[in-house]
Order: sequence, then C-alpha cells, then structure tokens
Amino acid sequence: MSDSHLPSATDVAASTLPLPLWKRWWRKQSPSRQDRFITLGPLFAVVLFLAAVVAAFGYLRIEEIDREQQAVTRDVEYAQQRLRLRLLERQEQLMRIGRDVSNKEIDAEEFIVQSEALVNQYPELMAVSWIDSKRRIRATYVSPSANFTELRAVGEQLKVGETDGTYELARDLRQPVYSRPLIVQDTRRYNAASLQLQVPLDEQGKFTGVIMGEYSVDGLLRFGIPTEITAKYAVALVDDKGTVLAGNLPPARKGAAQLLPWTDGAAKYEIPVSPVGNSLLIRAEGYRASLGVVGSGFFWLVSALSALTVWMLLGNWRHTRRRVQAQQALLTETHFRRAMENSMLTGMRALDLQGRITYVNPAFCQMTGLNEDELVGCTAPFPHWPESELDMLMARLDDELQGRTPPGGFEVRVKRKNGKIFDARMYVSPLINPQGQQTGWMTSMTDITEPKRIREELTASYERFTTVLEGLDAAVSVAPLGSEELLFANKLYRSWFEGEVSGHLNLIAQAGVPTFAPTGDSLDAVDSMAGLPTDSLTDAQTANAEIFVPELAKWLEVRSRYLTWVDGRLAQMVIATDITPRRHAEEQAAQQNERAQNASRLITMGEMASSVAHELNQPLTAINNYCNGMVSRIKANQISNDDLLIALEKTAKQAWRAGQIIQRIRAFVKRSEPNRASADVAILVSNAMELAEIELRRHHVRLIHYIAARLPDVMVDRILIEQVLINLMKNAAESIAQANRPTANRNVELRVVPKQINEQSVVEFSVLDSGQGLSPEVMEKLFEAFYSTKAEGMGIGLKLCRSIVESHQGRLEAMNIYNGDEVVGCRFTFWIPVIPPLSPATSAPDSIAAEDAELH
Repeated sequence: MSDSHLPSATDVAASTLPLPLWKRWWRKQSPSRQDRFITLGPLFAVVLFLAAVVAAFGYLRIEEIDREQQAVTRDVEYAQQRLRLRLLERQEQLMRIGRDVSNKEIDAEEFIVQSEALVNQYPELMAVSWIDSKRRIRATYVSPSANFTELRAVGEQLKVGETDGTYELARDLRQPVYSRPLIVQDTRRYNAASLQLQVPLDEQGKFTGVIMGEYSVDGLLRFGIPTEITAKYAVALVDDKGTVLAGNLPPARKGAAQLLPWTDGAAKYEIPVSPVGNSLLIRAEGYRASLGVVGSGFFWLVSALSALTVWMLLGNWRHTRRRVQAQQALLTETHFRRAMENSMLTGMRALDLQGRITYVNPAFCQMTGLNEDELVGCTAPFPHWPESELDMLMARLDDELQGRTPPGGFEVRVKRKNGKIFDARMYVSPLINPQGQQTGWMTSMTDITEPKRIREELTASYERFTTVLEGLDAAVSVAPLGSEELLFANKLYRSWFEGEVSGHLNLIAQAGVPTFAPTGDSLDAVDSMAGLPTDSLTDAQTANAEIFVPELAKWLEVRSRYLTWVDGRLAQMVIATDITPRRHAEEQAAQQNERAQNASRLITMGEMASSVAHELNQPLTAINNYCNGMVSRIKANQISNDDLLIALEKTAKQAWRAGQIIQRIRAFVKRSEPNRASADVAILVSNAMELAEIELRRHHVRLIHYIAARLPDVMVDRILIEQVLINLMKNAAESIAQANRPTANRNVELRVVPKQINEQSVVEFSVLDSGQGLSPEVMEKLFEAFYSTKAEGMGIGLKLCRSIVESHQGRLEAMNIYNGDEVVGCRFTFWIPVIPPLSPATSAPDSIAAEDAELH
C-alpha cells in the first residue's frame, strides 16, 4: 500500500472527535422529517426577513410617534397653565368686586361701571351679574357681543336649572364655584357654550347673593390659549362627554391609507382645565402628515417579493407532503385500528366453530387478569370460569355454538386470575369473513358489578324512603296535572281519603292552589303539558294554606308544589298536616289575650279611681251648691224667674258633665268583641285624652297635644288603641311624679302626625314625658310580661300595649330623651298603617262584602 492511501493524522483526529450536538440530532430524525425541515428552512428564513423589515419600519414609526406625543403633552400642559392663570385672575377680580358689594362700598351703578371695564378689557368674559339671595338680578352688564340668551333685566329672577345648580352650591359652600359648560342657542353661533362662575356674597356670616360671571368657551379658547399652540395643533375645548364646545378637530383618516401599519392617528392629548374641573378639557391633536409613496412602495415591494418566494416554497412543500402522506397512510390505518381495539372498555372474545378462543382484546384480558397467551388457543373449560359453575357454563357454551343465545344477552359469573368473582353480561353474534362465510362467534363482555350494586342500593333506598313516607304524620299525595290519576299516596292519605284522587283534588281546590282541569287527553298516556317549559314551576316556592275539612272534622295545613315525575310528566305534590290541636291552642290564646286586655282596662280604671272620684266630685259639688242657693233664695222670695232659669241651666250643665265622665268610663271598661273599623284619628285621640287628663291632673301634670290636620283614617279597634294611649299617658304622668320635677317641667306631650315608614303610609303616635327616663336594665326588660318598676304594678300594661299595636300591624318603641349626656325624659312611639284608598273598580264589591258581613 502506498503512502498516498494511508489516512493522515488530521483525518484520524477528525474521525475520533465527537460530532456536534446539532449533527447528532439531525441523524436521529426520520427521512420524512428531514425533508420537511429542508423544505421549511427557506420559508422560515423569508418569514424571518419579512418580520425584520416590518419590525424596523415599526420601530422607527414608534419612535416618531413617541416624540410627537411628548411634544403635544408638553404644549397642552403649558396651554392649560396659561388658561388656568387667566381664569384665576378673573376669579380674583370678581371676588374683589364681591367684597366691595358685601362691604357696601359700591352701589349698583358703580358695580355696572366696574363690570363694564372688566368685560371690555377681557373679551372672554361675556356678562357680570349681581344676584341677591332671592335669585333676583340687582345689577348686570352684558358684553355687546353676547347673544340674546345672556341678556337679563334688572329685577328678573333666575329660573330653576339656569345655573346648573352652582348657585345653590356656592350658597352652601361659601366658595367660588364653576358650573359645567352650558349649551345655549345662538343665532350667530349654533350651540354656543358658556361657563358660569358663582362668587358668593357674605355679609356678617349671612349669605346675601352671588356675583355671577359668564365666560364664553369660544373666547377662552381664542384669548386664553397661546397662538403658538393653536398654530401647531388643532386645539378644542370639550366637555366630559367628548362634545366639542369650541375649536375644531381634524376628521378621522379614511381610505386605503388607513390600512398601512404606520399610519396611526396623529398625536393627541387632553387635560382638564383647572379650576373648572373634569367638566371642561383641553384637547389638542397634531396635524397628520403623509409619509409619501416611497416608504409605502418600498414596503409593498419587499412584501410582494417575500410572498412570491413563500408561494413557490409552499408549492414544493405540498408536493413533498403528498408523498409522505401516501407512505404513512397504511401505518396510520393500522395504528388507528389497534388504538380503537385497545381503547374499548368492552371485552371482546372470538371463538372458532369448534369453541376454541382465537382472539381477545386488551379489555378482556384486563377484566380476567389473564394475558393474551394464556387465553388464545384454549378450549372449554376456560381458565376464567368459576369451578362451581362449570356445568352451567358448558351448557351456555353449547347454546352459544348452536346460535341459541338470547338477543338481549345473558348474565354470567367470571373468575379473575386472583380468584375473585365478578358479574358480567355477554352478547354473542356470528363472525362473518369478507366472503360472507361464518368462521366463528364474536362475544362481547361487560362488567356489570358496579351497575348491579347501584341498582340494589337504589332498591334498598327506595324501600327506606317509602318506609319513611308511610310513617309520616302528614298525608302525602302526588298527581299529574290535567289527569285524575294518583301517582303516589302514603298510609295516612289512604286512611283519610281511602286512596281516592278526589281527596287530592279537594285539598288543592280548598287551598286555592292553581291547577288544570282534566281534559280528554287524560285518557291517553300523553302528558297534556308535554313540550312546555316547567323549570319556572318546579323552582317555585311552596304554597301554604290552612283549611278546614268537614269530612274529617280537622284543620289541615296544606303545602303544595310542582315537580317533575320520574316519567317526565309535570305533577303536583300535596302535603297535608293535621293542625287541629294548634288551632285550638291559638283560639284559647286569643281568648286569654282578650281577657287580659279587659282586665288591664279594669286595672287602669281601678288605679284611676281616686282621680275619677275627684273629677266627679266637682260637678256634683257644684250641683249641690246651685240647688242649696236656689232653695234659700226661693224661701226668702229673693229670686226672679230669670235668675232661677240661669241657675237651673248651670245645674243641668254640671249634671251633663258628670254624665259624660261616667259614659266615657263605661265605654272604656265595657267588655266587647274585637271590632276593627275605620276610625277618625282625631276623635279617637280626643276620647283618650279626656280620660287620661283625669289622672294627669291628680299628679299636677299638664297635657300638651299636637294633632296634625286632615289625618287619614285607620282600621283599628278603637277601644284597644284608646287603652294604649291612656296607659302610655298615665305611665308618663307617674314617671314625672316619681322624678319630682318642678311645676314648670311637669309636662306630657302627645303628638299625632302622618309619616312614611318602609315606603308605607302610617299614623305615628308619640307620648313624651319629662321624667327620669329608663335605665339600660329596664330598657332590656321593658316589654316582658310581669316585669314592672312600680311596687304595686303587675307588669302586664306595656306587654299588652305592644301586643295590641303589633296585632294592628304596627310597632311600639321606647327611647330616652337626652340634653347632652343628661336624661331629661322618655318617649314612647307607636304607629298604625293607614287604610289604603279603594279604587273605583274594587269599591263596589268591597261595600257589598261589608254589607254581607254586617248581615251575618
């Protein structure tokens, strides 16, 4: 061998060096993947180049936009400072005029002179007005260039809303207040905008009016924005809704140029005008400049060349892809079939005509715990058969080979490799080859252990549920709507109604629950409500009603709701509970409450016995004196007929007074059935005061009352409400007596006024005293039964008062009255709802019902 054929030292070193990482990765790829990478390589390079060009254009454009935006921001903030200083200068001048007016250093004529000088000097100020505290114009000066809507006559009153609420705000804050931009109609300038400044006038702490300056928004733009700013940008004053009030903004760019990536909107910036606030903003926008055709043309040229290259490479790539797809079609089909077999949860087993296993899928192997080698080729008895059932399974296999298996399959017990037994269902079908000849039998096996367990648990749960329903102390029944079929009835329902559906329907009818009458469709097995949405019915709240069933001689609480039955039909469930003992207890409680109320009235009159005796003693003493005087003068023949007539009239008046006192007491303590009727509040309160004043005079307490005029009527039991008022006024007098208040402070105040509580019209009764108030311990137990702060008290007065008020849908409350930290009295308040007015459509039926009630 010659030396020229021997490997050199460089070749040996190169062969022993390790390959680079990217070469080793490349050699590991399949040929089809290498072809794909070779094809997509140029495509990726072109796309990368195109992206770089676009990124370069975008970066340059972003830099330019950022510089423009910074310039606009800087110039707009400078313009805002200039405009702010101009507004503050005008505000200070108006405040100076306001101080002169408040100090009465200038009159209306001098005000007009100063206003004229101010308006003529500063063109943006259109009008200056002096307005008093009654919104009348005392003096005003309007610029000759102002529109007619800004002309106001002296003595004219500002209209509501004309100042956008700034007049009231300036009056409350006592500080200068700017209004929102106001749009006014101008014959020369459509929708001219103005701005108002309200400077309050304060004379020794009293608000005496405002100095109102009115600016033209257009004038603020022309004279407040520097000209160098308006020359560089399109400047406008806009409100907080984006409406242009003064100035112009360039229109939005349209056309094909809008599609270019670098043709973004021109730089713009806006900032609120201080001290006006966010209702007035300065908006500036730079004038757009076209980039020219050169930049756009170059961009589209590069894009077109890159797209052409991509299109050519895509054509080559599609051709290569079709060739790769043709090579992998068979492999994909094979993998799909294998994946389908492996993903099945149903076990598959194939038998030949002699009963030998020829195929099992992975699911069958997983169920039995045996692998494919242990099953394929086996003959009966198979390894997954339980030893205790070999005879039965051999008979099943013989039927299977003879084609005598049921179409619905059959259940068998299967043994796993670990010896555990599970339940399975098998379906058998003939195995046909492509030539149409039967070559065996295909058996599918499904593990039904879990479904069978669930079915058994559901059966046991149903039995437990039925047992619970049968043992309920309530009658439960379910019937479909529009049908006379009874779907379910428990034991108590069957004992009450003998299992008839008529009981279910009667309960629904008496409870007033809406249902549907049976139709001809009820004879069929079709639900008449089929196809209609039932979610709103089944989600509805349960309807409750208490009814009396004469057939059972029982009071029942009936609860009903709609539900969807197991077959999908809409049904109605009724639960009836026997509440007869509860109703009897409620009736006894009502009777005892009535007896307690009567006893409370008798106790109240007993406690007031001495006061009543004193009150009756006055007219009786007067009658005695009149009679003795008349007897003496008649015996002495010293009385004329006129004097005798006068004395008899006075005697009759005192007798009538004593009779009225006795009549009031008799009506108050008379036992009567509860009778709620429409009552005049003024008459009701007057009757209560007549009886209460007897006790108040005994304690030397003066009664002060205020009854609002035209109070609405209330639906109450008059005697019970009078009892509450008398009890509260009597307690107030006793509290004042216990506190030993001086005569000037021994007052009880009764106030009756209309009020709105929780969007409901009510009449509020308040009893205020000047006693020692209630301690926190007493406040907590105030309305408890048999709790009293008086040694001789029984502790049922306030408890009954609260029960009476709450039975009239009202509320009774108590609270202390404070003077700083000192308790100076107590206030008891309760309210009664007002009778709602009757509409014309319902007044006639209600009057008829009232007449029927009176007849009964």
